[in-house]
Amino acid sequence: MHRELFIARPIEEVFAFFSDAANLERITPPWLNFRILTTQSTPIHAGTLLDYELRWHGIAIRWRTGIVGWNPPHEFADVQLRGPYRSWRHTHSFLSESGGTLMTDVVRYELPLGILGRLAHVVRVRRDLERVFDYRSSTIFGLFPPNSR
Repeated sequence: MHRELFIARPIEEVFAFFSDAANLERITPPWLNFRILTTQSTPIHAGTLLDYELRWHGIAIRWRTGIVGWNPPHEFADVQLRGPYRSWRHTHSFLSESGGTLMTDVVRYELPLGILGRLAHVVRVRRDLERVFDYRSSTIFGLFPPNSR
């Protein structure tokens, strides 16, 4: 999955927002009942481990990610260490542009269970993941309106 979003703020401000794990709850849809279990009051950095809990269609899921590929204020990535996917890597990239920052999300993932996982992806998972990122985009626009500065 690949998504781009222009945010009308300087790269340093945008990177700081996304490197604060507490903001993840703010941009995750309420229907996932997402909450961060890790107590951490400082921004994330290379090696940070984050534990989450969410409910996907009524199923409780615990998830642990680790922060890798740390290059502030241009990029960082999180990889799943334990969770619902066979593999998961979410790369967050930030590019300074006139009037703001172009944020790019690239998510590479694979579901477990072979053919059953591929079927679940076609039937439900891909669409749900798209909905999560649609919600995220609209929430970010609300937090960082284009003409607020």
